[in-house]
Amino acid sequence: MPPESVKGITERLPDTTYAESLPMDEQEALDKGLLTYIGKDVDDAYIAAIKKLAVNPELTREMGKKLKIVYTPLHGSGNIPVRRMLEEIGMKNVYVVKEQELPDGNFPTVPVPNPEDPRAFELALKMQKELGADLCVGTDPDCDRVGIACMTKDGPKLLNGNQIGCILLHYILSQKQERGELPDNAAAVTTIVSTNMAKAICDSFGVEMIEVLTGFKFIAEQIQLFEDTGSHTFMFGFEESFGFLSGTDVRDKDGVNACLLIAEAASWYKKQYNKTLVDAIDMLYEEYGYYGDKVASFVLPGKDGLEKMQTVMASLRFNPPWAFAGEKVVAMRDYQSSLRVTADGETDILTLPKSNVLYFELENGAWVCVRPSGTEPKIKLYINAVSDDPAKTQKMLEAYADDAVKLLESF
Repeated sequence: MPPESVKGITERLPDTTYAESLPMDEQEALDKGLLTYIGKDVDDAYIAAIKKLAVNPELTREMGKKLKIVYTPLHGSGNIPVRRMLEEIGMKNVYVVKEQELPDGNFPTVPVPNPEDPRAFELALKMQKELGADLCVGTDPDCDRVGIACMTKDGPKLLNGNQIGCILLHYILSQKQERGELPDNAAAVTTIVSTNMAKAICDSFGVEMIEVLTGFKFIAEQIQLFEDTGSHTFMFGFEESFGFLSGTDVRDKDGVNACLLIAEAASWYKKQYNKTLVDAIDMLYEEYGYYGDKVASFVLPGKDGLEKMQTVMASLRFNPPWAFAGEKVVAMRDYQSSLRVTADGETDILTLPKSNVLYFELENGAWVCVRPSGTEPKIKLYINAVSDDPAKTQKMLEAYADDAVKLLESF
């Protein structure tokens, strides 16, 4: 929830009168109208809303028998809605990982039921190899995040959240433009720690890219703002942590919505080029540059770890670096003080809400973002770089990450 909504709820929490009649018998609660079960009509309305988000609905009907998909809900809630949606849009070759099909809060087959973690895909990738499936899709337990792998000549290959987001963003914008359905005021939204490749894609279509703080609630805030003011038409929102959304009925990342888009984009690349979504991201790199990203963590162990974390962040603000691995920092954004300060001492006001985040813009278009964890004694480092060569980009990422960690260690 955005901050204002949270405030409204927390102000009411001290009022506990609602709990005076609890606990009570289930039937009594039903009779008094205090308990209502969500029925099939809500499921039907939700699936209908998702299907309306298809860009080329005829595409999946045409390619549904030609594209082979392995799906795992990772013991979570995606099994029924994702499979129903894929069936109704025409995807006929969907194979489910049986060991992970049914809900199980113990998640017995995975170390962590998180599509960001490659270990969560071990069973699904094994099945993908056995079947030779084009695509492997996995949703997390509450089915709001999605990860994918595509079959290559070297076996299945996983894509990261930034890559999936850019493929879907480009697919939506290019197809909307081709069909004459791209609004003049079209806009996409992403977070400050997501790849700059998204902006490059939007710029090529004349679409505005809006950056917000980390957290999908801030993307949802923009959707509401667009509706309230009529300033923009929302096309797509994503964050690097595998969250995607192209509709406005749901105001959070939505795995069922994302699975629809993934199936459609995979169908499009297979039909047009006989290629996979791994090939798709390579094609986008050729067009926009070899963007890369890296996330590193600086852990502060011990009982005073959280206190040390705040000390490190304060030291970084007081004595900021003006270079990483020899590359000049042209500006530092301090979202806590809402100031952007350039290397020349010029300042600008940042319009995003205050947050304990530091963001260093490098001269070559790369950036390093420093953000303390809200739950653990560690500082997360997000690094983004771009060049004309994938090996060069990777080398830059490693160098900036190493230099940033050494800097934090010095405080």
